[in-house]
Amino acid sequence: MITDLAQLAYVAASSLFVISLHWMNNPKTARKSVRAGVAAMLLAVVATWIQPGIIHHVWIVLAILAGFIVGVPLSRVPLTAVPQRTALSHAFGGLAAGLVGTAKFYLWLSEGAAQLTPFRTSAIILEVILGFLTFTGSLMAAGKLQEIKWIPQRPVTYPLQNVSNIGLMVVAVALGILVVVNPAGPGAAIAFPVIIGLALAFGVLLIIPIGGADMPTVISILNSYAGLSAVAMGFVLDNKLLIIAGALDGSSGLILSIIMCRAMNRSFVNVLFGAFGQVQASKAGADGRRYKQETIEGASQIMEQASLVVIIPGYGMAVAQAQHRVRELYDQLTKRGITVKFAIHPVAGRMPGHMNVLLAEADIPYSDQVPMDDINSEMPHCDVALVIGANDVVNPAARTDKSTPIYGMPIIDADKARTVFAIKRSKNPGFAGIDNELYFSDRTFMLFGDAKAVVGDLVKQLSGNSGMH
Repeated sequence: MITDLAQLAYVAASSLFVISLHWMNNPKTARKSVRAGVAAMLLAVVATWIQPGIIHHVWIVLAILAGFIVGVPLSRVPLTAVPQRTALSHAFGGLAAGLVGTAKFYLWLSEGAAQLTPFRTSAIILEVILGFLTFTGSLMAAGKLQEIKWIPQRPVTYPLQNVSNIGLMVVAVALGILVVVNPAGPGAAIAFPVIIGLALAFGVLLIIPIGGADMPTVISILNSYAGLSAVAMGFVLDNKLLIIAGALDGSSGLILSIIMCRAMNRSFVNVLFGAFGQVQASKAGADGRRYKQETIEGASQIMEQASLVVIIPGYGMAVAQAQHRVRELYDQLTKRGITVKFAIHPVAGRMPGHMNVLLAEADIPYSDQVPMDDINSEMPHCDVALVIGANDVVNPAARTDKSTPIYGMPIIDADKARTVFAIKRSKNPGFAGIDNELYFSDRTFMLFGDAKAVVGDLVKQLSGNSGMH
């Protein structure tokens, strides 16, 4: 009876996971999506806990308490830290899968080699490799996103890097085949821990040659790996819910990665092995060109005369935590009858949807957040384009300069606006390591400084002008 009830609960939890993923398609149903996902996970835990085979209840209680101790503080990180928080979630998921696979291997080995059928052993090897490489890869990604000093933001490359990385994985797979063929043999006893070590090393080596600009895609790929490891864990534990949930996670991560790669006009291979960003950064204006700067007063006066202002946010807005100042600017402009829209590039920021999340925190209407493909047709009619901390996603060189790493990447057509104001912390190039052609355009004027401070000054100027009126 209890077993049947648990299986019914698994079906209900699986349905809730599917519904949760569907509701995540729309901001209006996103909150319901989260609640459905939480309910599904709670149902899955309880359904597993009540099964007769569970006898060590104290350990489960301790594990749940440990999860709360770690999880509650992680739930309270600022929105600017959500990308690295997401990477940490993938790391925990990968570690869980790897540890479960390792435990089941040695448990079944102690019960007799007959338990380790070729199918079970293959699933364990797949689970261990994917789980542990996801663990260390996600930790490295989180470190890059957090800008930890001893983890470089830019790609780290060395001779024969791709060959050695692929060779490492080939060795791990070959050892895995050895274990599958004879799991109780003396070779397997040595091979299995070596596989774990190789997977852990591969996760680190996979991420270090990837620059910060590719982190949105890398996070979604790691999400896919975590899902696949959960699928393998489901086969190992003979748990259909894990298989379904893992497949949903893995497939959604894969689809999202494909969307991100298309947005950059690049392939998976190029993202994972291309060392994007490993370009000798040139000094801005080294060829004699100079930026034109504008004052806050001048910029505010021009914006006041506009009919359509398009704001293009990027990572600089996230770093400066300027989203609430941007909301104030939005309010100042819209109350003057000026139409304000936000142009969202698919890979702006450090994770998929990063800009949407930050703008949503500042209560900026989602209807005014326009995807790149839709906003570009309006850019020739735009009076003012305000670029806040975005760089490569508005660089016209992507259309014309075949020598640049961003050539062919779809961009937001900021250069087609009548006037462009670009807020930038410094004159350094972006992650692609190249000058932004937009910044040298006759229509572009620079507003150097921290995005939060600059936008705040614009708001003060506009509110002062409003008082004068």
